[in-house]
Amino acid sequence: MAQRTVLVVLFDGVQSLDVTGPVEVFTGAENHTPGSYRIRTASLDGAPVRTSSGLTVVPDGVLSDASDPHTLLVPGGQGTRRSDPELVAWLRAHGPLAGRLVSVCTGAVLLAAAGLLDGHRATTHWAYCETLARDHPAVDVDPDPIYVRDGRVATSAGVTSGIDLALALVEEDLGRDVALTVARHLVVFLRRPGNQAQFSAQLAAQTAQREPLREVQQWITEHPDDDLSVEALAARAALSPRHFARAFQAETGTTPGRYVDRVRLEHARRLLEDTGDGVGEVSRASGYGTPEAMRRAFLKALGATPAEYRRRFSPAPVSPPR
Repeated sequence: MAQRTVLVVLFDGVQSLDVTGPVEVFTGAENHTPGSYRIRTASLDGAPVRTSSGLTVVPDGVLSDASDPHTLLVPGGQGTRRSDPELVAWLRAHGPLAGRLVSVCTGAVLLAAAGLLDGHRATTHWAYCETLARDHPAVDVDPDPIYVRDGRVATSAGVTSGIDLALALVEEDLGRDVALTVARHLVVFLRRPGNQAQFSAQLAAQTAQREPLREVQQWITEHPDDDLSVEALAARAALSPRHFARAFQAETGTTPGRYVDRVRLEHARRLLEDTGDGVGEVSRASGYGTPEAMRRAFLKALGATPAEYRRRFSPAPVSPPR
């Protein structure tokens, strides 16, 4: 098995977890399967860098001395807000020579500045997706997923999603058993699907200010299979349907119907990913009533049927211990 070099780019203002999260994953894989990865860190001048949290990280070497890696990993952080022209120039020259380009969080901003994301689908931290799309129109920015794979380019959202992406890359390189061992050691999920939303339905919407509306939001989350019509929810909030609908949208930024749709979709996705329940059972538990209703909702929101979604994103079954 050929050893894969992972080169992590360091710079002042880097987010420490963007660096250490993926590095721990690749190091764990190397510890499990010696000879699989060689992890190196480098800065422009080889000098220590100060992370955005104030920690000092000492790189292994200088970027100009680094050989072309199998995986070039560019973390994010406050230091990407004003891209260093010299660093961008280095990425522009050496990025195309790497076997795999990976960014964590706003590291995508540096890759985009170097022209390495042009023509590719990519993501970044939700707070910077709009800016990335505006400043780099040649990049197909998707603000929703926690990570995106597009050929040899892989980009992830904020901070912990870099761990998810690194685990997915280890699984691709070395297989599921190694990735599972690393995930267990780090006490994280083996795999959150790449197209899992950066926000849960509850986080995507604002939390209502008034207690009755907050209670309704919690009720929806805990009872996706109940009657969640505007009339029923309004009664629970002791408001008229018209007043409830206006107040809910004003305080959460979305309509009751859209909020219910998000909660039900998220609940169904989680059941498909984490359980062996049949599609009919999942549709009832998620409030769709029938498999056909759930199928229409999945096609509209995800472009895939529930069965296709499960085939793609549910983890492979783990053999029971003997």
